[in-house]
Formats: sequence, structure tokens, C-alpha cells
Amino acid sequence: MKNILIIILLCAIVKVEAQTSAFADLDSLLQIGRYKIALEKLHKMTPSYTTNYKTAAIYEVLDLHKKASEFYEKSLLFKNDYKTKLKFAKSLKKEKKYNKAIVLFEELNKSDENNLLAKYELGKLYLITKKAKKARDIFYELTILDPKNANYSYKLAMTYTLLKKRNLKINSFLDTYKKDTTHIRAIEQLARAYTKLNDKDSATLFIDKGLQLNENQIILNRLKINALYKKKKYEQSIILLEHIDSLEPNEHYTKKMLGKCYYHTKAYEKAITNFTLAKDLDYGDFKSSIFLGDIYLQQKRTNKAMFAYAMATFIDKEPRDKAHMGLAAVYTEMKLPNRVLEQYKLAIGENNKNYIALFELAKLSDNYYEDKKIGYRLYQKYLTKFKGKNEEYDAFVSYKIKEIKKIFFKKGEVLE
Repeated sequence: MKNILIIILLCAIVKVEAQTSAFADLDSLLQIGRYKIALEKLHKMTPSYTTNYKTAAIYEVLDLHKKASEFYEKSLLFKNDYKTKLKFAKSLKKEKKYNKAIVLFEELNKSDENNLLAKYELGKLYLITKKAKKARDIFYELTILDPKNANYSYKLAMTYTLLKKRNLKINSFLDTYKKDTTHIRAIEQLARAYTKLNDKDSATLFIDKGLQLNENQIILNRLKINALYKKKKYEQSIILLEHIDSLEPNEHYTKKMLGKCYYHTKAYEKAITNFTLAKDLDYGDFKSSIFLGDIYLQQKRTNKAMFAYAMATFIDKEPRDKAHMGLAAVYTEMKLPNRVLEQYKLAIGENNKNYIALFELAKLSDNYYEDKKIGYRLYQKYLTKFKGKNEEYDAFVSYKIKEIKKIFFKKGEVLE
């Protein structure tokens, strides 16, 4: 009996040594990148926690996350191991199976509340799945547990973004910046927030800070360009626009802004080139067509201007009154008053707040129609809706109303 037990024990030792040797061979293969051979050997072995775990680890390195998840899950059937469960959860996240990953990370968080990395991953998953309040609670806790970690404050700020808590969001981004003055994402968010608030000094501070850290940061460059454009610093805008165009060629924003800057510096041929490209990059960009119409009209290229304005009237769902105003200007050049009147009416139809269109319609109607009551009614309509918009227009309209009233009074008719 004793001899039998010794034999069994020796067999077990030999088997364990054989497995240990086999796994050592596998590790040697993995160290020199022989993943295919290692996988073939693993698939031939008797399934166990170790074989499944090592198989999963190989698939993870190869970015085959679906297969990695499959074998991490199989390994957990042999042993409920914390480290394996963590890897399984991360693999599910990479597969974008967020809800399954959340369940695992919640379990991991409960079993070890001191694992800040697992807690951090759980918070990020809550953010991805728009569970803003749960994410906020996680990241707020992390900022308490590790007050020096800038990323925790940044992620907390992102939860406040989802929750539409503007002041708390900005405060958390500022907290991120205090902890890490090179945190480019927080700097970008602060620059955007202060730009939106029209706090020009703060926006400029963070835009310039960010560009000092990374002059190729596209969003910060765009914010800088927009600020310069508003100040009519077109030449400086062009320098930055050409820079970001070299980084990300043929972006709609860049081509359209180049067109606008060249337009204002009267470099019309360059403006035409860029507006044409912008239009090709975004078919719905009717404003580039309007700018093209304006340029062609100034160059007395009336056919091209008419075509550009006409194109703008067919594009997009936004008010296109400016395109109709442009066509009115073209038809004025061509001495076609009927069409001019039509375009002013269309402009008003697109945007009933366009006081210039109503003023021009009234003035032209007064000159064009024999029946002075048509112009009179339009003048009255202008004063009713837009008095105070433009002093010169108000004075002209008031004068014309008095003049027309005099004409009818002489005929024995009193106009109201």
C-alpha cells in the first residue's frame, strides 16, 4: 500500500514537473515572439486555468480582444481570480461591451475598494455610457483619495459637462490645471469655456498657454484664429490657417476661413480658390457661395455672380436672405427691376428680420410702380417693424411717407 502511494505521488510530481517544463517552454517561445507556435501548443494541452489565461494573454497582445475575452472567461471557470477578472473586464471594454465590463468593474470595486485603477476604469465606463451621476460620484471620490492626480479632476469636470453644471465644470478644469500646468486637454477645455463666456482675457491666456505647449494643437489654433479674425487681424489669421492646413490639409473650416481672410484683404483670386474648395468640401456651405457672388459682383462678372448667388439659394435650410440680396444687386447691375423686386421679396420671405431688404423693396416699389400706395404701405410697414434700426433709413422713410401723403391730399384723398 505504501509503495502504491509513493508511485502515485511520484507520478503527480512528474506530471507537475512536465507541465512546469511545458509552460517554461511556452514562456521562452513568447519571449522571442513565436505566438503562433505557443498557441498551437496551448490548444493541445489539457484545459486548465493556466492554459486559458496564457492563451487569453497572447490574444490580448495581438489585439484580438474578442478571443482574449473568451479565454479569460474560460480561465475564471477554473479559478475566481481577481487579477484575471480585472483583465477580463479590460478586454470587454476594448471590445466595447461596456455594460458587461461595468458589471465586472463594479464587482471588483466592491471586493477591493482600494484598487484606484479599477475604480478609475469604472468611472471612465460610466462616462462613456453617459451615466453622469455615477461617474461624478466615482471621480469625486478619487479626487479625495488621491488629491494630486490631475486626471481625476479632469474626468470629474467631464461629468459636470454631461450634467450641464457650467461653474462646477470650469472649477474642476481649473483644479486640473493647478495640479498639472501642462495638462493640454484641460487647457483646451478652459480656452473653449472662456471663449463661450466671452471672457476674452481668460480665453487668450489659456489659448496662448496651450499653444506654447503644443503649437500644432488644432482646436487651440482655431480658437486663436477666430479671435484674431474678430479683431480684423486677417494677415495673422492667414499665417495660422496656413499652418493648420499643412497639418490637416483640405479641412472645410480652414479653406472657408482662408477665403474670408483673403476676401477682407482684397486678395480676391486666392479668396475664390479657397471658397470654391470650401464649397466642394461641404455642399451645404451656402455662405461660401454668397462670398463668391460678392466677389464676382465687385469684379463686374455678373453672370458668375448670378450663378453663385443662385446656388446659395438652393443650398441648406438656414435663412438664405443674403443670397437673394446678392441676386438683387446683380439684377440691379443688369437693369432688371422686376427681378430685383422679386429677390427682395424672397429675401424677406427667408428672413423677415432683414430690415435692409424691406427698405430697398419699399424704395424700389415707390420708384417702379405708378401706384404710389404700394410704396407707401411698404414704408409704413418698415417704420412699424424696424424704426430705430437705422437713423438714415428712418429719416428717409418718414420723409417719403409725408411726400406721398401730400400727393394724395392734393387729389382729395387722405392716407392713413
